[in-house]
Amino acid sequence: MGANAQTSVPAFTSGQVLTAAQMTQVNTGIPVFASSTERDAAFGGTGEKTLAEGQMAYLEDTNATQYYDGSSWAAVAGGKILQVVSTTKTDTFSSSVASGGTVDVTGLTATITPTAATSTILVTANVNGATDNGNFGMISFFVQRDTTPILVGDADGSRTQVGTAQWQAPDQNANQIAAASLFGEDSPASTSSITYKVTIHNAVGSTQTLVVNRKADDADGSYTPRPASSITVMEVSA
Repeated sequence: MGANAQTSVPAFTSGQVLTAAQMTQVNTGIPVFASSTERDAAFGGTGEKTLAEGQMAYLEDTNATQYYDGSSWAAVAGGKILQVVSTTKTDTFSSSVASGGTVDVTGLTATITPTAATSTILVTANVNGATDNGNFGMISFFVQRDTTPILVGDADGSRTQVGTAQWQAPDQNANQIAAASLFGEDSPASTSSITYKVTIHNAVGSTQTLVVNRKADDADGSYTPRPASSITVMEVSA
């Protein structure tokens, strides 16, 4: 913790003689806390100030200034990026998936803990993949917030809601790689830890082996590419 960090916000009484340490806390202006954990524990205890609308706080771990709106903490000066979490997957992944089925891609996740419930989370994902069906590459995927699919199309009959899909047209060169990207914003309304993950979908009419970061025919030659895939989440203040 920094020199100004504190773990409580005392409530002073009439006639009380303040110590030098208490005066130092007062002179910092906005109370400074190491993280939201210390902030939340600093109000309402014995001899502590009651948390009320208009209270300010500064968090050292995210360098964020916040205010309490009467029900939750919100960031001061909206529209700023408060934190970025990114994962790049460089190894390969494969899984046998039934027609219309889905599977989470191992290692293609990003976990973030929003500093305020009013924050927006920007999500971007880039995935390279293919199927073992004939002579085309295909990637169809969506992103989940924990177990909830987000940034997907409307429900329509038995069709699977996905975020994006990309197909490579058949030609004489079998086992191509398809690349697809997704970008959008999520409003989780939470300050709990959230894991965003990439889930791929089998859009072929039979069971297929879906692969990521390689061709279905992963021949060992200079003509065989080895791409990477990634997911990035950014917290933006309200």
